[in-house]
Amino acid sequence: MGHPKSITLYTAKICPYAQRVEIALAEAKVEYKAYQVDLSNKPEWFAPKVNPASKVPAIAYGGPDVDPESPSSESTKLAESLVLVEFIADLYPEANLLPKDPTLRAKARFFVEVVNSKFLPMRFILHNEPYQSILDTATVIQSLLPESGKYAMGDEYTIADIAFTPFYARFKLSVENEIGAYEYGKGREILNALQAPKYAKFNAYVDRLLERPSFKATFDEVKLTTKTIYRGC
Repeated sequence: MGHPKSITLYTAKICPYAQRVEIALAEAKVEYKAYQVDLSNKPEWFAPKVNPASKVPAIAYGGPDVDPESPSSESTKLAESLVLVEFIADLYPEANLLPKDPTLRAKARFFVEVVNSKFLPMRFILHNEPYQSILDTATVIQSLLPESGKYAMGDEYTIADIAFTPFYARFKLSVENEIGAYEYGKGREILNALQAPKYAKFNAYVDRLLERPSFKATFDEVKLTTKTIYRGC
C-alpha cells in the first residue's frame, strides 16, 4: 500500500531518539528524505520552520516537494520520537509495528513506558552513578518478555522493540569501549555482570534486536565511537 504524501525526516546519527524513527521508516520500507542536523550547530531555520523545541527527530509530512532546508509551510510538522514511531505505524499498518489486538497494543505501550522511565544508562555513562539500576531494569524488561517469540510482543517486531533498541545499542557500545565518565574497567564489569545465567532471556532478546536489518542499516557505529555517545537531541 503506497502513500502519496512525502516525508522529510530531520535526524542525527548520534541521537538514539532519531534512530527510533529511522528504524520505523526502514521497517515500513518508506522512501523519504533525510536531513542530518548538526546538533552542535543547528541551522537558524530549524526551530522556527520545523520544530520550535529545536530537537530531532522531526518530520515534515506532505506539502510540495522542496529542499529540506526550505521546508514548506504547507507540510505538517511533527516531533517527538514515540509520537513519530506511532505515526509511521498508523500510516503503514502493513508493517505491523502496532499489534492489532488491543491487549497486545496496550502491552507494547506499557513496555515502551518501562523502557522510557527505567532504562537510563546515561546516568552511569555520563555521571558515574552506580550501575545496579541497569541490572535491575534488565530484570524488569526480562519479566515482560513473552514465554515464546523473538521480540517483546512475540514474533512481530513492534514499537516496543523500536523504543528500546537504540538506547541499548548505545549502552552496549559505550561499555564495550569504556567510553564514558565512569572509572575505566567498570564497562567490562557491568558486561560481565549481565552475562550471569539469570539474564539469559534478556541477552537472547537484545542479541536478536541488534541483528535486525533495520537496526543495522540505521546504526553508525564509527560515528558513535568517535563522538559522544549521548548528546542533547
